[in-house]
Amino acid sequence: MPTIMNIENKSFYDEAKAVIFNHAEWRPDLMVILGSGFSELTKTLKRSTRISYHVIPHFPAGDIMGIEGNLHVGLLGKRPIYCLQKRPHYYEGWSDFDMRFFIQLFAYLGVRHVILTNACGAMNPSFQPGDIMLINDHINQMGRNPLVGQRADALGEQFVDMTTPYDLGLQNVALAAAKKQKIVLRQGVYVGYLGPSYETKSEIQAFRQMGGDVIGMSTVPEAIVARRSGMKVLGLSCITNRATGLSLEILSHEAVLSVSQQITSNLFPLVKEIVSRIDQQA
Repeated sequence: MPTIMNIENKSFYDEAKAVIFNHAEWRPDLMVILGSGFSELTKTLKRSTRISYHVIPHFPAGDIMGIEGNLHVGLLGKRPIYCLQKRPHYYEGWSDFDMRFFIQLFAYLGVRHVILTNACGAMNPSFQPGDIMLINDHINQMGRNPLVGQRADALGEQFVDMTTPYDLGLQNVALAAAKKQKIVLRQGVYVGYLGPSYETKSEIQAFRQMGGDVIGMSTVPEAIVARRSGMKVLGLSCITNRATGLSLEILSHEAVLSVSQQITSNLFPLVKEIVSRIDQQA
């Protein structure tokens, strides 16, 4: 086993930690990352604090149409959480260090569970816009891995096992929560695509033959880094459209945001129920 060395750019983590802890009342062990169009979840938090990404040192703080970049710290039900209103994407031009820093920072702050949500396109013909899919596994088609250049340190090893990137225990929690809320929860494989252009019809056919059920431009980097950091990961994909070639609709970011808002009536109760069921000692 490699020797665990000092944390890469530890001063960056300390500077960001000082700002977050200075602003926020809570010290959560659970984080929720919101996909495109789901920022309204932050309005359900109680006793919350909003911290702009721009004031957190070294945090990748870009802007995507319709998505504000803020960290919210507050109570979802009775559970304190970190809630990220917008995530960095590779297609914005962020480096591998940026993509791992924003996840590893929360591991440094004590987070042990992360719920990743995203908006995605359905490749599986049995899935419909408006469905929510529990991610069982993923296929990385981004041509990038955020661990490139990362050495073993106090946050994790260099070579990370990805046999079960999405925690089986948390998947069972999500299924039980969906049953309680009477929400149909699909299950399948998420394909991560670099973007920002949408996929071609031939690419969708190829990814479907590879075993993919839905496709999007996020989640895979976060899942990899979270696993590297020892976090337990749960992934929820919200289907906003059929993938290229499976419908006559022209894909656009505006349409994704519109359908995302319709999905919130199921997603928000589901996330709240899941959060309430996660054992704080697990």
